[in-house]
Amino acid sequence: MPELPEVEAWVRELDPLVSRAPIEKAGPAHIATLKTFDPPLSALDGRRFQGARRRGKNLLFPVDDQDLVLRVHLMSAGRLRYLTPGAKGPKTPMFRVRFTDGGELILTEAGKKKRAGVWLVSQAQLDEDLSHLGPDALDLDAAGLGEILHRERRQLHPLLRDQRAIAGIGRAHANEILLRARLSPFKASTEVSPDEADRLSTALHEDLTRALELREQGKGDAVVYLVHNRLGEPCPQCGTPIARVDFEEHTIYYCPSCQTGGRMLKDRRLSRLLR
Repeated sequence: MPELPEVEAWVRELDPLVSRAPIEKAGPAHIATLKTFDPPLSALDGRRFQGARRRGKNLLFPVDDQDLVLRVHLMSAGRLRYLTPGAKGPKTPMFRVRFTDGGELILTEAGKKKRAGVWLVSQAQLDEDLSHLGPDALDLDAAGLGEILHRERRQLHPLLRDQRAIAGIGRAHANEILLRARLSPFKASTEVSPDEADRLSTALHEDLTRALELREQGKGDAVVYLVHNRLGEPCPQCGTPIARVDFEEHTIYYCPSCQTGGRMLKDRRLSRLLR
């Protein structure tokens, strides 16, 4: 799933592109993709986007001189890109916005499960829809993170990827951040010491900043991720082979030497997890 660095890189790329010409036509949209019907997509025709914004993993396109915002969430397989005038794109994308200069904003989604979503809503409705999101990960300081850690007892990996606690981090960057911080994915948040909390805050910002810079350069997962999806490869910090814990819906990658004191965490699907 695209996470904060990737989404933010897209926002920065799209911001000047989507605002340079009025919208000629919005849509059509796949029936599974468009999540709202009032106002209709035709309300965008003839309007102009102010640019591109982001809230958590949501891409936002506010409409100039109109109380409307187009919201896009890519889920796991969605991709959003701008086609320059004359460039060839897919014949039937999941969603399309055509501009008067011939440019197009298109949403595609791989796989059979169509989970990406598009909403056209008022600013007030947008604020209500996204009111559950926690502070943005890039804006979170050490004090704010410390408060979140001790708010309730949570394991660190699920806490980091809980959008209600911290917006923008998913499974991959939770792996990356915890490796940098040298903390177990399953350490209880309320047992994190002040020194560990400082390490975690530093690791969070270092990882996301590095990843954002690489995404803006067009780099892919193989360059961005140092531990995620690297089972058996040497840890970049100590050289120990990267291990993993498998769940029904996802996998956690970690370094036994750096993060768990040499202990191997057992497969969640097969046995009780070692702490």
